[in-house]
Amino acid sequence: MRVQIPLIITFIVGIALIVAIFVPHDPFHRMNEEFSVYFDLIAVFAFILGGGNLLKIHGNRISRRSRDWKYSIVTVVGFLTMLIVGAFKIGGPPGLTGDVTAEGSWFKFMYDSVFVSCQATMFSLLAFFVASASYRAFRAKTKEATLLLIAAFIILIGRTPLGHYMTGWLPQQLEFLHIPNLSNWILSIPNMAGQRAIMIGIALGIISTSLKLILGIERSYLGGEGK
Repeated sequence: MRVQIPLIITFIVGIALIVAIFVPHDPFHRMNEEFSVYFDLIAVFAFILGGGNLLKIHGNRISRRSRDWKYSIVTVVGFLTMLIVGAFKIGGPPGLTGDVTAEGSWFKFMYDSVFVSCQATMFSLLAFFVASASYRAFRAKTKEATLLLIAAFIILIGRTPLGHYMTGWLPQQLEFLHIPNLSNWILSIPNMAGQRAIMIGIALGIISTSLKLILGIERSYLGGEGK
């Protein structure tokens, strides 16, 4: 029964949500909104489990003095500080309806002063790794790599004033050869086609995985294989 009950619940909820999409009549058309409330309740417990798991993992690293355990102290302190400041809405409007991100609240101040700054720093460092990876990936060893290199060069130059200065002298009849226009064409036509193909593939993967879950073929979410 420990296996059959979750499978039955998954099957019923999955079929109900599929029917709710294709049958816009009572009581099916209200199922999406009603089930979303239950999903929010489940998400609350998921947040609790996630926070507890974070404290457990980093607490073990701190107690065992594992490698880089000092960073775990920073993680735990930051997590608990933001949790307390956000839960008690220190410096912000009180009450359950008070906005935790209101101006003057400690939560917003710490978010803007610490998290946003760290995020900007991380993305700044990430730019160097992207440049290094691009250098290795864009080596013109094959026809495909050469095409990718040319397209990347056109897009990069087309997003800067240099692209306009390099081809701005061309007559209006050859306006399509302006590097900024070529850059926009690559992004809006070939790039969009590739993105749509990827999205279609992702959608097919989601559909197949969902059907496997609904029909009970995929059972890894039950916590172990062979169940």
